[in-house]
Amino acid sequence: MAEGLVTDLIKQLVSVVARELKGNLRTVQAVLNDAEKKQVTDETVKVWLEKLNNVCYEIEDVVDEWNTELIKSAIQKGLEENADNVPVLKKQVCSLIPSPSCCFGQVDKLTRRHDIAHKIKELNGILDDITKERVSYGFELTNYPAFTVVDNSKQTTSHVDVSDILGRDKVKNDLVSILLGKGTEKEKHPHVISLVGMGGIGKTTLAQFAYNDQEVQAHFEIKVWVCVSDPFDQCKVAKEILESIEGQSPLTTLQSLLDRICDKVRGKKFVLVFDDMWTEDFAKWEPFRDALKNCGSQSSKVLVTTRKDEVAWMMESANMIKLQELLEEDCWSMFSKIAFFDKDPQQCEQLEDLGRQISKKCKGLPLAAKTLGSLMRLKKSTDDWKNVLNSNLWELEYVERGLFAPLLLSYYDLSAPLRRCFSFCAVFPKDYVFPSDELVFMWMAQGYIKSKKNVEIEIIARDYFENLAVRSFFQDFERDENDGKIKKCKMHDIVHDFAQLMSKDVCFTINSNIELEIDYKTARHLELEIFKEAQFPESIYSAKNLHTLIFVNRSDYMLSTLFWHFRCLRILTLDFKSGGTVWNLPDAVENFIHLRYLKLVNYCGDALPETICNLCNLQILNIKIDGKKFQKLPQGMSKLINLRHFDLGFKDGFLNVKFPRGFGRLTSLRTLCSFSVNGKDDSERCKLGELINLNHLKTLEISGLGSVVDECEAMNAQLKKKINLHTLTLIFKELDGEEIIREQDALVLNALEPPSNLEYLRIFYYEAPIMFPNWMISLTNLKELGIYCSSLECLPPLGKLPFLKSLKMRAIRRLKKLGVEFMGIEESEKKEKGDIIIPLFPNLMSIEFWGCDEWEEWNGIEEEEEDCIRRFTIMPRLQDLKIHWCLGLKSLPNFLRTTPLQKLQISYCRILEEHCKRGTGKEWPKISHIPNILIGGIFVQRDGREYESKPKGQVR
Repeated sequence: MAEGLVTDLIKQLVSVVARELKGNLRTVQAVLNDAEKKQVTDETVKVWLEKLNNVCYEIEDVVDEWNTELIKSAIQKGLEENADNVPVLKKQVCSLIPSPSCCFGQVDKLTRRHDIAHKIKELNGILDDITKERVSYGFELTNYPAFTVVDNSKQTTSHVDVSDILGRDKVKNDLVSILLGKGTEKEKHPHVISLVGMGGIGKTTLAQFAYNDQEVQAHFEIKVWVCVSDPFDQCKVAKEILESIEGQSPLTTLQSLLDRICDKVRGKKFVLVFDDMWTEDFAKWEPFRDALKNCGSQSSKVLVTTRKDEVAWMMESANMIKLQELLEEDCWSMFSKIAFFDKDPQQCEQLEDLGRQISKKCKGLPLAAKTLGSLMRLKKSTDDWKNVLNSNLWELEYVERGLFAPLLLSYYDLSAPLRRCFSFCAVFPKDYVFPSDELVFMWMAQGYIKSKKNVEIEIIARDYFENLAVRSFFQDFERDENDGKIKKCKMHDIVHDFAQLMSKDVCFTINSNIELEIDYKTARHLELEIFKEAQFPESIYSAKNLHTLIFVNRSDYMLSTLFWHFRCLRILTLDFKSGGTVWNLPDAVENFIHLRYLKLVNYCGDALPETICNLCNLQILNIKIDGKKFQKLPQGMSKLINLRHFDLGFKDGFLNVKFPRGFGRLTSLRTLCSFSVNGKDDSERCKLGELINLNHLKTLEISGLGSVVDECEAMNAQLKKKINLHTLTLIFKELDGEEIIREQDALVLNALEPPSNLEYLRIFYYEAPIMFPNWMISLTNLKELGIYCSSLECLPPLGKLPFLKSLKMRAIRRLKKLGVEFMGIEESEKKEKGDIIIPLFPNLMSIEFWGCDEWEEWNGIEEEEEDCIRRFTIMPRLQDLKIHWCLGLKSLPNFLRTTPLQKLQISYCRILEEHCKRGTGKEWPKISHIPNILIGGIFVQRDGREYESKPKGQVR
């Protein structure tokens, strides 16, 4: 981590006076790569690096203090000179000790200037001593460029599918059979099955395979997965079980939690997975055993993954499956599948012998094969492969030696910024689900991502994430159905252990009621979860230099005290789960002058403090409102000139919050959700004209349309000129009570024309009867469209949008008939002769209809129009069709039988259900080819000529 810190500081220290400090940093940078490798086996080198890390963090903080003073001074000057022309400043320090040509005169606080200069002098002395010490360690020199950047030649967004579990067929089948087996009166309850084996051997992967098996999912009524890890906190585990079943857990004591769990599973078949179990203490498991043994059905199962035989014995396992290492050929198959993924056959042949030798070093461990395969995929030359094979890192001794050596090889193959990004992930608990966008925003806030000319910092940050993902540092990807982009992922527990090793004494996680005696003086990143019955660990106040605080507060702990202790924060996440307790963010939030990222979850206050507007470095502000007390934003929001992403959300739908005027000055914005133009006083409300200069916007959500907004105001937004905009949500005024028709909505919608390259569009509460804006069919890049409009009588002609993949139509209550006009077929095209095939909805993969109360007919092309049928290909990629709460719908279109539909769900559509059920209805020939059909909660399974139903409301 030190290497990345040094590189970052060199970029900022550009003044002549700071040359000595800059020289010291360059000197240590030349030996850091060797030093970071040697620290793994040499404790004295590790201590030296820790000292270097600490002083670098302090220098970084001082530099940022200086820069913040400059920004604040410029903002104040701009407000005094011209309130409508606030300057946008680059966050680059001019000079630590000013020269006459610098903007030092803008900082009119001599005391502050003196303090910063004094700190720089003191820190330079410390750094000078550390630099001299390096000589005694005999480090090898590395010639780095002035600024270390990610190697673009190694970046890729292509991910290998390694979902296949090689060499485990018998174990997979045995495990599923045991889970599906019926219990007997003689068996002990709960029936425990243990998967036992060393780390990285594939226990969790096998458990996931069995847990997600179609028959297992259908067999059990309640399914719960809990990552246990170490230490085993009984209340925390019980809370997670109950939250998985109920979605919430207001209870606090172990007994009350277990009683509630028993109430929920009594008499039902459940499967409960305890993943990564460590404790051998029977007293900790006994309350769970006693609670579960009498409340579930005989067929209920508990599945445990553990590295220790003793755990399986302690839990009185009825079945213990011990996983052995993969056979050499299976390990080679897994390694080569990844390593040779995008190499030509000749190159694969040349590298095969070296590859087999490297594969043997995996010692049959799937995670090692996956990690090494991902590393070698990026290595092109024979010399690169030989260097990995002959690396001295293979000689290191660890508890998990077979795994940490491959991880170390991959880690040291990363650039310095990427190492910092990876190590930062250790602040999150095991089994944490990483939202990818949130993670890259956090890296940006920490300063790990360095901008390049003409490239958005968000794009570079995303490349960093993709780079780590392709190297198998992340797994279990959840992808966007439209563009394949990774939305969420996890980290293998061994990889997480490794990240903690590489960030020891820097990243800490406290998410247990068990008090740990740890010194937090060197802590820089902390995740803290406090339960109601737990005391606040005041020992964390020693972490004066925290850069990250993720605080999940399940108690009523007040924030004011906390806010006075941590002045160096770059990231602050506050997640309050105290059941709707009203609280407001303290005024002391302005103490966090370095803050770049602020996220408030379950915020129950009625406003934000005005002092939040003094956070001039803030880049990301994400607020999730709980309750309807929140009414308005601070008046001084226009001072947040570095804000790039602002997301204001309400967990129960849409919230109309009063926005202050002046948002148009925040020209750095890339995300703006949800921008409200509501307000009774037209002279005070924030109008759409504020958007005119926000030309960097990529994601925009506007609420409050259809009330005070007219066509003229809508045109002032000039959305069409925002060529970077790819996601747009338009929320018209929600109806209170009786439905009405607002003809003006059509004029406003037409005036809000987006750029033609828009990819995602959602429209809510639009109440005009027709939706045919001139621009709708010109959105040739549109991938997803959502229409939620009760007054619509017909749908736009969307069939010729070339890239549309997903279509969701909800609450279109006045729609009665859907025909060829919806597909965009014109009358002239019906009559034309010729051999040219016209595709309609050529890339559409999923459609959803919901709540179309008056809808009766969905017609395709008439049977008698055979020539017309041959001229069109309709929905050739359709995979998923859902129709819910369309009570009057009588039929399906005939073209469905020519689509490759894989899933069909029909529910609360009484007439249509009767026509489709069990292959007896007149609609059945149109859908009989579909593998997965769910009609009225009954799963219809095709098996040759037989059709059987299963009482399971789930498509498999």
